Amino acid sequence: MSAEKFKHIPHPNPTPEAERRKLLAEGNFGKVFSDHMFLMDYDPEKGWHDGRLEARRPFALDPASLVLHYGQEIFEGMKAFKGPDGTVTVFRPEANGQRLAASARRLAMPEMPVETFVSAIDALVQKDSAWVPEAEGHSLYLRPFMIAHDAFLGVKPAERYLFAVIASPVGNYFAKPTVDVWVTERYTRAAPGGTGEAKCGGNYAGGLVAQREAYSQKCDQVLFLDSTQGHFVEEMGGMNVMFVRKDGSVVTPPLDGTILRGITRNSLLTLGRDMGLNMREEPVDINELFEAAAAGDVVEAFACGTAAAVSPIGRLKRTPGEGDKAGRRTEAVFGDGATPGPVTMKLKKALLDVQRGRVEDKHGWRHSIMVQ
Repeated sequence: MSAEKFKHIPHPNPTPEAERRKLLAEGNFGKVFSDHMFLMDYDPEKGWHDGRLEARRPFALDPASLVLHYGQEIFEGMKAFKGPDGTVTVFRPEANGQRLAASARRLAMPEMPVETFVSAIDALVQKDSAWVPEAEGHSLYLRPFMIAHDAFLGVKPAERYLFAVIASPVGNYFAKPTVDVWVTERYTRAAPGGTGEAKCGGNYAGGLVAQREAYSQKCDQVLFLDSTQGHFVEEMGGMNVMFVRKDGSVVTPPLDGTILRGITRNSLLTLGRDMGLNMREEPVDINELFEAAAAGDVVEAFACGTAAAVSPIGRLKRTPGEGDKAGRRTEAVFGDGATPGPVTMKLKKALLDVQRGRVEDKHGWRHSIMVQ
């Protein structure tokens, strides 16, 4: 289904150009939204139908909607960029569509064909292309999501669903050159057989208390450990994590069903290998990591994800521990703790150059949007 085949409902009062330019310049993450949204319905008889673009507005939901009670909801995060020649592109939308389908299978929701998903993204970005920022570090963040909206209080998969896409012009996710990260040992994010690999709201809601714990320790983000043994690194509150050894090799925890299959993670593994870096997926023991950082064997760390892109980590922090853990190291500092490392910045530059159209797109990741 092409973007042109969707219904377009005119906006009665679009944002004036002067106000839009002012909002774009502010670059606040996730606080400003474009004029329109894309909606599409699903039911067992018609399948996915009635795709439409209309003015962004609040939803009307029945108080008994299943999404409000049992959390049958999934989402994605992606970005549209404006290149040096003014071309608007979206980074790897097919990969997002495939991941949404995988999340839908795990949450007993209907899969949306990847072609339909990409066409929905095209339709919204075409309509709101004036909301794609030009400034370096800025982009149009796209949030596709799917919710169950049957009005029923029994516990069962819904039959009717709503798919939507909204857009928000954003700047950098973190304002600091490096971030401090709290290692939580009180809370875990996911367990084998659970929903860790799905991009669903419940995974993030369950991590908010750990994020609050991180804030209480004067940290910017939280790092989760595995739920089985409690000492293997998994991922952060909303992004994957990578570590750089002194020999220049890069290590990230393997995908085992409890870690989100990050598209940025996958892109960095590919770009790093293109550059000749030794990119490895292997278990990372948190205690060995703290010791390796102290010995100078692990010299850099960074978070990676759609929202954060590549965000250097200055230090990891944790409690002193009790019993047989007493006296352990409570900080792992990377470099001087305040300056991003060279391998991190090399990978960040490679990613942003591809996303923004500054280099050849060897892997076909940039999806061009036809705008007027």
